[in-house]
Amino acid sequence: MRPIKVLFGVVLYLGVSLSSGVAGETKTPFILFLPAILGDGQGDQGNPDGTCCIPAEAAEENVSTPDHVIGTGSPQSCTSEAVVAAVASGGVITFNCGAAPVTIVMKETAKVFNNTGPRIVIDGGGKVTLSGNNERRILYMNTCDKNQVWTTAHCQNQDHPQLTLQNLTFAHGNSKAESQYDGGGAVWVRGGQFKVLNSRFENNVCADTGPDVGGAAIRVLSQYEGWPVYVVNSTFGGSADTGNVCSNGGGLSSIGVSYTVINSVFSHNRAIGNGANPVKPGTPGGGSGGAIYNDGNTYTLSLCGTKIEENSANEGGGAIFFVSNDRSGSLLIKDSHLSSNPSGQFETRGYPGIFVLADGDPVVTNSIVE
Repeated sequence: MRPIKVLFGVVLYLGVSLSSGVAGETKTPFILFLPAILGDGQGDQGNPDGTCCIPAEAAEENVSTPDHVIGTGSPQSCTSEAVVAAVASGGVITFNCGAAPVTIVMKETAKVFNNTGPRIVIDGGGKVTLSGNNERRILYMNTCDKNQVWTTAHCQNQDHPQLTLQNLTFAHGNSKAESQYDGGGAVWVRGGQFKVLNSRFENNVCADTGPDVGGAAIRVLSQYEGWPVYVVNSTFGGSADTGNVCSNGGGLSSIGVSYTVINSVFSHNRAIGNGANPVKPGTPGGGSGGAIYNDGNTYTLSLCGTKIEENSANEGGGAIFFVSNDRSGSLLIKDSHLSSNPSGQFETRGYPGIFVLADGDPVVTNSIVE
C-alpha cells in the first residue's frame, strides 16, 4: 500500500477528554506542557528523533530523598529479596549497586501492596535491569486483589497506588504460567495510576494463544477515572534479538484503558496467537497488535513522537490493534513514523499495519504510516 504522509496543519493536544463514567461529564487529563525530559544515563531510551513535549503529570518523579535504597554499593547487595521487600513497603525506591550496570534476577514476583504509598516510584538510575529469568512475571499491582489489601469499596476506580517506573530495564519476564491474571509478561497493573519513563522492555513473553490475553511487556486495566497511562522515552524490543512476544500486544495491552505514548520506540515485537478476537472456529484465538493491543469502549490511544517499526501480527494490526466496541474511542497519531509492520490477515484499508474500529479513521498529523 502507498504510504500516508500527513503534513497539513492540524493541531492536536495530547490531553484527550475522557469519559469519567458520569453521564454528561468528561475529564481532561492535562493541558500544561513542559519540555521533554530525559533520565540520567538514559539517552539511548525511546526515540531520539521524538520532539513531543511532555505534560507535567508525565514527567519524571523526584527521587532525591528515597524511602528505600536497594543495595549497599555492590552488585551482590542488590538482591531479588531486597527488591520484593522494598516494593511491598512502597514509597520512593532507588538502587545503590555500584558504578556498573547490574542485572537482578528475580526469584519471585515483586508485588505492590495497595495500602502503601500512595506514591510508589521505582527508579533504576539507568543502570538496573530486573530480570524474570524467563520464569516469572517481574512486577504486579492489582487494587482489586484482596491478597494485596483491598483499600476501597470501588477498587476498580481508586486514585492509589500511584505507581511510576523510571530509568529501568525489564527483561525476560514470563507470565505464561499465570491463569487468573494473564498477560503482562513483565508488568501487570490494575487500578490506581501508572506511568513509565526512560525504560526498556526486552525479551518478555506472555501466553502464546488466547483471544484477549496480551501485553508481553505491560498489561493495564481500570485506571482511575479513565486517566491515561503515560509511556515516555521508552523502548519496547529495539532489535531482532530483544523483541517481546505474546498472543496479542507484544508491547502494550489493555482493556478500556487509554495510553499516551510519547517519544518512544516499538520494534521487533510480535503477536503470535491465531484465530483473532472473536475467535475463529477451531482456533485458540489471538494474533493481533504486534506492538500495541487495545480493546474496550471509550478510551484513547495517543502517539506522539513515536516510532513503530518491524513489528508483526499473525492476524490483524502488525503495529496497532485498536477496537472500540461502541465506537466511542479515538486513535491519534502525531509526529510519528510507523513502517514495516506486517499484518498476517487483516488491517484497515489505507492504514498499513493498523486495524481500527473507532469513531472514524485514525487522526494522523504530520506522520508517516507505511
